[in-house]
Amino acid sequence: MKTYKSIITFLLFTCLVAVPPLALKYSGLESWLVPGFWGMFFFVAGLTFIVLLFILTIQAKNTEMYAPAFLGATTFKLLACLIFLLVFIKTRHPEKVFFVVDFMYLYLLNTVFEIYGLLRNLRNQNSK
Repeated sequence: MKTYKSIITFLLFTCLVAVPPLALKYSGLESWLVPGFWGMFFFVAGLTFIVLLFILTIQAKNTEMYAPAFLGATTFKLLACLIFLLVFIKTRHPEKVFFVVDFMYLYLLNTVFEIYGLLRNLRNQNSK
């Protein structure tokens, strides 16, 4: 999968992930979203985008560095999200259950997309 194709796929994925929270907002169940949800949404999506581009760039330049780059980028993403969580919780004091559900929804879906996209890209490269 080419880089531009990965970017377009990521943008479509991000739009699809935004649909359920928008549906909650306009159906009157906005209380299920923590205050600052959209900031959290754009942070996790932006971080996933940066990690995806970084790994694709490394893969294009040096295929032997793919695995270390993937592990390093995943570690960076996890640590950045943990720091973001700490700051978010200390400044906003969100409702615990809704916060965990909202964050896990964002983090897990973005991580699954990242892994799927990168494995798909690696599989295309191996079949050549």
